[in-house]
Amino acid sequence: MIEPAPSNARRNAAFAFIFVTVLLDMLAFGLIVPVLPHLIEQLIGGGIAKAAWWGGIFSTVFAIVQFAFSPVQGALSDRFGRRPVILISNAGLAIDFLVLALAPTLWLLFVGRVILGMTAASFTTANAYIADITPAEKRSGAFGMLGAAFGLGFILGPGLGGWLGHIDLRLPFWAAAALAACNFLYGFFILPESLPREQRTPRFEFHSAHPLGALKLLRRYPRVLGLAAVMFLVYLAHYVLQTTFVLYGDYRYGWGTQAVGFVLMLVGACDGLVQALLTGRLTPIFGERRVLLWGMLCGVGSFALMGLASIGWVFLLAIPLMALWGLSAPPMQAIMSHEVSAREQGRLQGAVTSLGSFAGIFGPLVFTQVFAFSIAPQSPWHLPGAAFLLAALLMVAGTVIAAWTTRGYTRVKEDEDVRHSSTEVRTSTASTEETAIRHSEEESDEVRG
Repeated sequence: MIEPAPSNARRNAAFAFIFVTVLLDMLAFGLIVPVLPHLIEQLIGGGIAKAAWWGGIFSTVFAIVQFAFSPVQGALSDRFGRRPVILISNAGLAIDFLVLALAPTLWLLFVGRVILGMTAASFTTANAYIADITPAEKRSGAFGMLGAAFGLGFILGPGLGGWLGHIDLRLPFWAAAALAACNFLYGFFILPESLPREQRTPRFEFHSAHPLGALKLLRRYPRVLGLAAVMFLVYLAHYVLQTTFVLYGDYRYGWGTQAVGFVLMLVGACDGLVQALLTGRLTPIFGERRVLLWGMLCGVGSFALMGLASIGWVFLLAIPLMALWGLSAPPMQAIMSHEVSAREQGRLQGAVTSLGSFAGIFGPLVFTQVFAFSIAPQSPWHLPGAAFLLAALLMVAGTVIAAWTTRGYTRVKEDEDVRHSSTEVRTSTASTEETAIRHSEEESDEVRG
């Protein structure tokens, strides 16, 4: 029996649930962004350069753990559904933030990051969830709205985290733990399942639930493989913000925790506006490929401007440009999701997240070491923005690969998929009507007999 397609009302309600889930997760993460580097600095002692080095180590360990576990989470969601994976993720986040709030030593802080790397699956599974409930022709806009949830979380989170961290450095971790716990309860009582049982994989396959197995999935689809390489470079470049921005702003512009929190709020506001208002409108007009490439070029410009900005207000000018960089991700996700079946959406998102985690193995160490070297007294050249300029070069490479991989791609295939789906519905409806008419005629013959 074929399950009927969900109505628009049910689809909108399900999207609202997942939107709030991602929003609360990002709010929890945003709370600790302005204070985590300073907590590391407090626990180890020493200056900014030493804190940057240890911050890179912590981020690398987190990425290694997530690299190993993301394909497992994707395969589990394909087998057992999206809802239980999201719930486990939220419970893990609550435990992790509690450990971070209580950690008196650096090694306990390390344990908390390992727990987070194992369970932080809600973003991966949320993308698969969106692919489950959204028609192909509307996925770019849906992924854009999900990106708006990320941005909205960062509008509120860092500013609130900077304010709470000014009161007590560990207070944002307690607030993040409470948010993660509320998110778990919200999902437990309200979040519906998006993947019907008949569309799930029949069994959990260990051979595909590891990073190498996930890469085999990507190799089966050349366009997906190329765009996955672009996603790898995007993730790698983004680590310059996650690992060096707080310390970079403090060193070059004299921004403290509150100032950094407000700057991150501005980043989130600009990004949320772009994702909510532009992605869904621009993609139907110009197509996924053009919007993707325009967004990548904006990323190149924003990182270059951030690296060259010698005063704070010039750095702030790059933030709207960076928000336009966000235009590249939704069409990239949409194109990849068009290429694979419903049974493989979880593994696809797990593989993409695994690549992002693989980038995280190298990114934190590379950018923090470049930053530390560029400001060290013994450095032969003094260029505090060197890490951001390196990110701009990575984005140039990603733009070239994206242009090559998507050459010849149009929305014709998507339209054909929609027409094919409509044809199947019409055929199924016609067949049902013919069967009903035939049964009615047989019953009439029996009555006449």
